[in-house]
Amino acid sequence: GDFVLQPDAWVEHKEKHKHKSLYLYLHILVHLACLLVILSFNQKYWAGILIIIASHYVIDLAKLHLQNKFKQGGLFLADQLAHIGVLLFVLNMYQPFEISLKSLYSTPVLLFLMAILFVTFVTAILIKNILGNWKFIEQSKNESLKNAGKYIGMLERLFVFGFVILQQYQAIGFLIAAKSIFRFSDLSRAKDRKLTEYILVGTLLSVIFAILTAFMYQYARQIIKN
Repeated sequence: GDFVLQPDAWVEHKEKHKHKSLYLYLHILVHLACLLVILSFNQKYWAGILIIIASHYVIDLAKLHLQNKFKQGGLFLADQLAHIGVLLFVLNMYQPFEISLKSLYSTPVLLFLMAILFVTFVTAILIKNILGNWKFIEQSKNESLKNAGKYIGMLERLFVFGFVILQQYQAIGFLIAAKSIFRFSDLSRAKDRKLTEYILVGTLLSVIFAILTAFMYQYARQIIKN
């Protein structure tokens, strides 16, 4: 209802006219129709349907009025979490369930979280300090996104970590090749080898740390099982 059956024109009209927008109410009707079809018009679920529809209208209306006061990404996340919260509440009405956090404190889960933290934030700091001796200005800061390189490196290491865990080693080569293609324009503009060497060292360090972290994680997990 939010992503497939809501045209961009509806979204733009809602953002401009808020509660006066006809498309806001059409959007709610779309959700109502989806719920009725999915639940086969079963009268057993009418109370839940009314709660979902009413809350969806209130949440969407609140988002429209807060859109200029908060960043779009954070507001979008809060909006979706609110919708999911309502769905869980209604689900609990018909099929009670419990959410236990005890499983999160198990050794395997904590080990996995530690590995993820190390391969992202800790490794980012290690690489930054290792490359700290080589500083040069290749382009103005206005030409790149803030902290983009840091997050690209984190995502790169997460991919490599996952590939090693899944034993898809050939995918690591594909990832490095893809990154090289995207950075080709930067490398071709370089007047000397400094930028090329800097990028290569950073990339290789990133990959090495990710692979080592994955191997250490697998080794530690095997010890836990035994």
